[in-house]
Amino acid sequence: QVQLVESGGGLVQAGGSLRLSCAFSGRTFGTYSMGWFRQAPRKDREFVAAISWSDGNTFYADSVKGRFTISRDNADEMVYLQMNSLKPEDTAVYYCAADASRAWDPTKSWGDYWGRGTQVTVST
Repeated sequence: QVQLVESGGGLVQAGGSLRLSCAFSGRTFGTYSMGWFRQAPRKDREFVAAISWSDGNTFYADSVKGRFTISRDNADEMVYLQMNSLKPEDTAVYYCAADASRAWDPTKSWGDYWGRGTQVTVST
């Protein structure tokens, strides 16, 4: 059973930065593609970023492209989301996800496993 634990959320002013972390345990980390999703109040959960298990290719939602960077450390079994130039509309609970599919499309599937989320609040 995969376990995911997010950390690093908090309150930040618009234009600021935060770095989210996700600790993975329970299976072989290097065989999972990893992603970040978010859910704002009264809105559906949406894809933010993903990184493949095989070659480290990254994918981003248009709304965060150029501002957010996803990365992974296979040795430490961690995945990160560096968020820069934050906007109030980035306010949401951010969830880490893991997927074992070799052809995961995070825009169509939320993944196999989820963490409990970490709150990010961006003030004006």
